[in-house]
Amino acid sequence: MKKAINMFLLLLSCALILTGCMYPKEKLSQNQIAYKDQIQSVQSAVDQYREANGGLLPIKTKGQTTPIYQKYPIDFKKIAPEYMAEPPGNAFESGGVFQYVIVDAETDPKVKIFDLRIAETIRDINLRVKAHGFPPYKEQIAENVYTMDFKKLGFKEEPKALSPYSGQSLPYVVTGNAEVYVDYRVDLYKVLENKKNKPEPGKDIRSLLVEDSDFVPAYSLPYTIEPGTNDPIFLVK
Repeated sequence: MKKAINMFLLLLSCALILTGCMYPKEKLSQNQIAYKDQIQSVQSAVDQYREANGGLLPIKTKGQTTPIYQKYPIDFKKIAPEYMAEPPGNAFESGGVFQYVIVDAETDPKVKIFDLRIAETIRDINLRVKAHGFPPYKEQIAENVYTMDFKKLGFKEEPKALSPYSGQSLPYVVTGNAEVYVDYRVDLYKVLENKKNKPEPGKDIRSLLVEDSDFVPAYSLPYTIEPGTNDPIFLVK
C-alpha cells in the first residue's frame, strides 16, 4: 500500500513539473510575443471595417492631449466577431501584454503595437516618486529632462525598458513636471547611422523607429537631430 502511494505521489510530482514547464511557454507564446500574422489579421479587420463604415476607424476616443502613439487604440468590440473571430491572444483585451494602436490615422492607417509592461514600470516609478514627495533628480541631460537617482526611490537596480527595436535596455528619464518617459536615443542613433537621407533639425524623428517596425515608441518624448552631428537629441518646443 505504501509503495503504491509513493508511486502515485511520484507520478503526481512529475505531472506537476511537466505542467509547470509547459504552461509558461504556452503563455509566453500566446500572450507576450508579437506575431506578424496577428498584426496583419488585425490590419485586415481594420481595413474591412473602414470600407464598410465610410472610412471610420475602429478606435477608442482619446483626449486631444493624449501622446500621439497612444492616441488611437483599437476598439476590438467594433471589429470582433464581425471582421475577426476575437482579439489576438497577445492583445491586452485577451490578457496579453500588447496594446494595439493605429498610426497615420488621417492618411494611411497602419496597425502597430506597444508593450504595456512599460506602463506598469512607469506606474511603479510614479508611485514611488509620490511617496518620496518629488523626483530625485540626478543629472540634467536636456532642457527640462533629467535622469533620476533610483536608489532614493527604493530600487535595488535601475529599472529599464526592453527595446523592441534593438533588444537593448533603455533608461527612464523624468521631466521637470515629474513625468516619466523611456529614452529611445540609443535606438534612434542606430537608425540614423543607416539613413542616407538625414531628417532636418527641428523635425520629430520618432517616426523613423516606426517605419520598418511593428512597434511604436510609446511613452517617449519627441526627438530631433543635432545640427552638424546628426545625433538624436530631445526636441525642445
